[in-house]
Amino acid sequence: MKQRITYLLQDIDRELDLDQVQVDAKSLTVDGIASAKELRTTFGFDEVPRELWVVLKQCHELRIRWASSRPYTAVPPLVSRVSPGLHVYYTPRQSGKDVPLCSWLQRLFGNELDCKNVERSFINLPILSERFSSTASLQYYFLLPSLERFVTYLQHTVHESQRSNLSSLLHADYLDIDCDIIAHACVLNAYWSESPGSKPWKERIVSNSETGIIEVGILTNEKSLEAEELSFNGVLTVIGEDGKPKPTRFSFPSRHHPIPSLSAYHAHIALPAGLHPTLKLTFHHSLRPPQAACALHAHLTLPRHFFLDRHQLRDPLFLASQNLQVLHALAGATDLEAPDWAVSQWGSAALLELAPPTPPDSPTAADSSTAGTVGEWTASIPLHLRYASPSPNETSQEAQLPWPVVFWACAADEGMQVAGNPFDRTNVGYDGLFGPRTLFYHIPPLNSKGMAGGEREMLVERVAMPVLSLDRAWYVEWGTLGAVVLGWVWLVWKLVGIGMGWRGKGGGNGEKEE
Repeated sequence: MKQRITYLLQDIDRELDLDQVQVDAKSLTVDGIASAKELRTTFGFDEVPRELWVVLKQCHELRIRWASSRPYTAVPPLVSRVSPGLHVYYTPRQSGKDVPLCSWLQRLFGNELDCKNVERSFINLPILSERFSSTASLQYYFLLPSLERFVTYLQHTVHESQRSNLSSLLHADYLDIDCDIIAHACVLNAYWSESPGSKPWKERIVSNSETGIIEVGILTNEKSLEAEELSFNGVLTVIGEDGKPKPTRFSFPSRHHPIPSLSAYHAHIALPAGLHPTLKLTFHHSLRPPQAACALHAHLTLPRHFFLDRHQLRDPLFLASQNLQVLHALAGATDLEAPDWAVSQWGSAALLELAPPTPPDSPTAADSSTAGTVGEWTASIPLHLRYASPSPNETSQEAQLPWPVVFWACAADEGMQVAGNPFDRTNVGYDGLFGPRTLFYHIPPLNSKGMAGGEREMLVERVAMPVLSLDRAWYVEWGTLGAVVLGWVWLVWKLVGIGMGWRGKGGGNGEKEE
């Protein structure tokens, strides 16, 4: 096992005080460091639980992404995002072979996961860039609010000496698990934008035979000379090998970048929602692209209750009226007529290109019909709800929709290589829909809008979904029966009237002939 712990200072102009870092023969102590933190732990296949090894033997690729529904600050280089919830990306070694992946996921994250088996519950992912070979072929999603079950599982699995810090995972902003079949290793990545309790980090990291090698870095992001690169300076320490922190400075190309402006977005469902809700994406501050050749995108994760109508999104006039450009990809449960109980897959995923206004000082502003101000701007995404299963006594149920991921996609230079990025993050749901030399500039969700009681707004929208109440279904049953009977009586009356009319007409003609 090997661990890498990185503290990422958020204040670029702040100098690191080495008095806050104490190193001895077997430990490192940090005291009062206000920063984000990443924990990266690498396990060999001989160190993972046997039940996971049974699954891994039948996998070509397995990657798990979980993100909290709480808004958080993403610090470079860890700025890539996924929609809140649990995402599982999987490529089987042999297609069509039954793998106990769902049962293992339920044991790991909770029995509430609506995962029956890979064939019924997963969706096939479109891969528009065939050269992006690291993208998995299947995806599963569930809006999992907490890692509580996962932490409990680890507490019964890992060595006793490693259990003390597991509870901190309950406060993580995101968690990644990547299993590399070729390297025979699994990597667990956890990220905290701040320490639990919003206080500076104060902890002692101990290295022993059970924890393996531990490398600790305290880094500050600095301005890079190249647009495709991120640069850092700070100190690195290998516990047990280094007697004091060693200064370091390095740069590397990265496909994920923070947006250079103050742009942020807020998502909400327009009311009344009904069976055809509209997701509004409102952008605040400037919507200026980071480069000239960039396009604004939104990647949506739609649970089973929701779906997009691809035919509706083919009309260019309708798209323009909603400030949308084009639907690039749609995968998963896309049957427009299927009710909720008839859909076995978890839902669908979509990539939409938005049509933001052209900045007034842009060279193309004079010829663009979308030229205008760069203040607040809204794009509307039309959604639809499936018919839900009837309820014994409820007339509505809550359907939850995670906020989408919003980013600018820009073309990088031909010579860019990201192989040297120690913080690279792939399989986030949308990277396989672009070429390997695409830069993603992420627009963060607006987290300053508070709710009652001072709590921050969650990155999940809640919609009241109409449901047939069985207690009141007799109105529908008797009403339908009455309508059928009245319709049948009316039809018989009309037919009898027509028949009698023909009989009278036929009798009159006979008398004239005589």
